[in-house]
Amino acid sequence: MNSFTRSIDLLQREMDVTSLRYQVTANNLANSEVPNFKRSVVNFESELKRAIDSEEIAKNSFKLTTTDDRHIQINTPYDYREIEPRRVVDYTTQAKANGNNVDAETEANNILQIQMQYRLLTQLTSFEFEQVNVAMKK
Repeated sequence: MNSFTRSIDLLQREMDVTSLRYQVTANNLANSEVPNFKRSVVNFESELKRAIDSEEIAKNSFKLTTTDDRHIQINTPYDYREIEPRRVVDYTTQAKANGNNVDAETEANNILQIQMQYRLLTQLTSFEFEQVNVAMKK
């Protein structure tokens, strides 16, 4: 996979995750006064980093040959395209006496941050395609 394809794929996946994160945060905000509601977050970047790091480790490590599918694979990279975002419910914090742990102000700030991040991702995607257009004109 060339670097352009990989970059666009990663940007598109991050835009999808950002959209999901917006939905989850909006749901948190909408339920900020519901008794015993627990806020959720989206976990994605840490698993994506682990998959990309595993590619580097596999490239620079000792290779073992296996002759059977049941043999233990060592230093096999994870495919970053198989990483899916996960919704994680926060059961550890409690902000209010009614059992609800949503802080409306924090969630509203998160929505603003998510909107700015999505805008940046669209600009980066546009930049990638502009670079291809420049290269094709030469």
